[in-house]
Amino acid sequence: PAPTQTARAERRPPVLTAQAPSSARALAASPTWSIAQKQEMDRFLDDLATDARRAPSLAERSLAMAREIGREQARRNDDAYDLVERRPNSPEIDPLSLEMYMESLIRKLNKAAGFVRNDPRTRGVQTASVLVRIAPDGSLESFKVLRVADQQSEIEFTHAVVRQASPFAAFPPDIQRSARSLAMLICIRPPSLSGGAFGFTRMTEGRGCG
Repeated sequence: PAPTQTARAERRPPVLTAQAPSSARALAASPTWSIAQKQEMDRFLDDLATDARRAPSLAERSLAMAREIGREQARRNDDAYDLVERRPNSPEIDPLSLEMYMESLIRKLNKAAGFVRNDPRTRGVQTASVLVRIAPDGSLESFKVLRVADQQSEIEFTHAVVRQASPFAAFPPDIQRSARSLAMLICIRPPSLSGGAFGFTRMTEGRGCG
């Protein structure tokens, strides 16, 4: 007798129709790296990690600024040299906020210098210094000549630039709470010591203009 339909179905061989999992297809399609390529990638990742460790963080820069302010105050021997004239019992000033405000003063001085005439032939060969003190509202409180040397013409130029730049920006609220005034010590140096550069820049070697 002919086999029934159920018997013929049982004798059919099994057929797999399901597709391979996507993870298996991705693994099959992924490239095979050589030993040299793996070593090069490891070196690249190590370099990135080293650079990240070397880059100073914002907190580290603020701490360095605070240490520098402490050294400045420890070296002072005259009240006129105080960078910050503090209010009694006032909170400490955020070093980063003070740094940003001082940078804004330098930028405005350099901008104002472009509007004041200066004759480079009148520059002396010695170092002079002046002290500029700014009130909380940004107005010029005082301009004091500390050392003239042979730079009278450059001192007059600096005074004209400061008048042109003032008033400066008012103190930020956190500085206003703690400071009665801020001072800038400006060193007027001959081209041989300044590298011939024109303009105002921040000093990094400390308070003195020697």
